[in-house]
Amino acid sequence: MSLDAVLAKIDADLPQATDRLLDLLRIPSISTDPAFAEHCQTAADWLVNDLQTLGVAAEKRETPGHPMVIGHVEGDGPHLLFYGHYDVQPVDPLELWDNDPFDPQIEDTAKGQVIRGRGSADDKGQLMTFVEACRAWKDVHGTLPCRITFFFEGEEESGSPSLVPFMLENAEELKSDLALICDTGLFESKTPAIVTMLRGLLGEEFTIQGPTLDLHSGMYGGISMNPIRVMGNVIAALHDDQGRITVPNFYDGVQDLSDELEAQWQGLAFDHASFLGDVGLSKPAGEQDRTPLEMIWSRPTCEVNGIWGGYTGDGFKTVLPSEAHAKISFRLVGDQDPDAIRENFRAYVTNMLPEDCTVTFHGHSSGRASVTETIDPAFEKARAALTTEWRVQAAYVGCGGSIPIAGHFQNILGTTPMLIGFGKDDDALHSPNEKYDMESFHHGIRSWARILDALT
Repeated sequence: MSLDAVLAKIDADLPQATDRLLDLLRIPSISTDPAFAEHCQTAADWLVNDLQTLGVAAEKRETPGHPMVIGHVEGDGPHLLFYGHYDVQPVDPLELWDNDPFDPQIEDTAKGQVIRGRGSADDKGQLMTFVEACRAWKDVHGTLPCRITFFFEGEEESGSPSLVPFMLENAEELKSDLALICDTGLFESKTPAIVTMLRGLLGEEFTIQGPTLDLHSGMYGGISMNPIRVMGNVIAALHDDQGRITVPNFYDGVQDLSDELEAQWQGLAFDHASFLGDVGLSKPAGEQDRTPLEMIWSRPTCEVNGIWGGYTGDGFKTVLPSEAHAKISFRLVGDQDPDAIRENFRAYVTNMLPEDCTVTFHGHSSGRASVTETIDPAFEKARAALTTEWRVQAAYVGCGGSIPIAGHFQNILGTTPMLIGFGKDDDALHSPNEKYDMESFHHGIRSWARILDALT
């Protein structure tokens, strides 16, 4: 009956919880733009003050970048750590927003009420689902159910440059039995999910140089090598006609799904036609011997994120460029080694160059994939709690994106991460008119209360 009282408290206090979220959303905590550094400080202070109202020993910890927020509550039972991030993406292009992105509103839509504003889904709304669950629990019981550490970051949207050094320096303080992360979503916007597979990421930028200067295409066309032509050949050769990636040894460390997980994914009945149709596409373009869900969740990728060279302005300029440029990203799975792939990719490009061309590389960030085993009974307890709340069988799923903090919890702290989120596919993350469904916020709070009850 004690859980029923907590759930009733959540329902009764939803208007106040929503007001608190709107208050946090009004703070323009854009981490990547130095002009908003003061606002990141303000958001951290807001969270410290809010946690302190719950009796949490919370404080702001400065870093070379934006501050971390750390809070502790002592208690019996398991030690749970909850992670979220309070920083948000820039709002550009501003003219595509229907309203001020930092003047959040509750809007009625055909699908129900939504909270509209930057950070509503990524990640302030998600972060506050756990805080509000703890608030209701404290109001009903007078204490929180177990030992809890709150860990809120302010640089997730700008590459987390301070995160790993902070975790290494404070490892003993941050170690816990389980790390809860709320930065994911519902499968197809309706099925509650625990993410157990995250792809890693590797970024490479390279420039192919040909002639010493841009050339007149009438004088030099045909006789001189065009770096864009070379770049085109390189990029076209990165995939074979079945969608497989041709970089040597690229698939080292890639593992097939277990029969159990493959069956569960098949049971989700993923509608890839609608998924692609929503963005004007129709045919899965990955490895043709793999299912659409495998392409998104458990198979590696090689994608061209940008390519440029020569004259790209208005009108026409008949030049052969001296340089061509491209940005390539790889999503990694299993035990793929980003350092080895970077080395093999560079050798692959270099070996394809004709005479008179050279190449320079600029490496961007890299990180391994993260795979979470679900043998800990906590996972089945959490899955059952989600199923009860949403009245839909919760699933273990993969995620095509990368959430590096999950791997850091495993590799730095030796703590198992559990990723549960309540976002929906149409939340417009990182885009204009970002929103978070009121259903996600409300049932997200109730979900965490059920999970806390199940784990303690």
